[in-house]
Amino acid sequence: MSDRVLGAACVGTAAAMAWAARGYEAPYSYEPLGPSAFPLLLAAGLALGGLWLVFKPAAGAEAFRGVPWKATGLCMGAVLAYALLFETLGFALATTLMAVPVGLAFGGHWLRSLAGGAALGLGFHFLFDKLLDVTMPAGVLSFVLGGY
Repeated sequence: MSDRVLGAACVGTAAAMAWAARGYEAPYSYEPLGPSAFPLLLAAGLALGGLWLVFKPAAGAEAFRGVPWKATGLCMGAVLAYALLFETLGFALATTLMAVPVGLAFGGHWLRSLAGGAALGLGFHFLFDKLLDVTMPAGVLSFVLGGY
């Protein structure tokens, strides 16, 4: 039952995100997709994941009773630091640094988490900035990633 509740909460949050993003407009056109594309894409992914949980919850999910508070706190702290450092450090570096504590919270090795975070940060930076033409902050790595 808890999977379905979480799924319904995700669908509700996605609807609120999509509602909030519908009015995003840039004062001048600098991206072909506009500023609402990224939050709408995130909302769609969140809604799909939530619907999956609503209609196909994990088998035996009711048996899970304990909440891993240490891992949850570590992930929450990493995401908060990510939000605070996103523009200063840039997308790629902030994503890399966020992946390490999140990887550790899920039982990963710190070196693999760092390597995976670097691949994720640089890969998504290239995807959004170069292929989709969505401007992402380069931060301190602007000279490496083709600064602005």
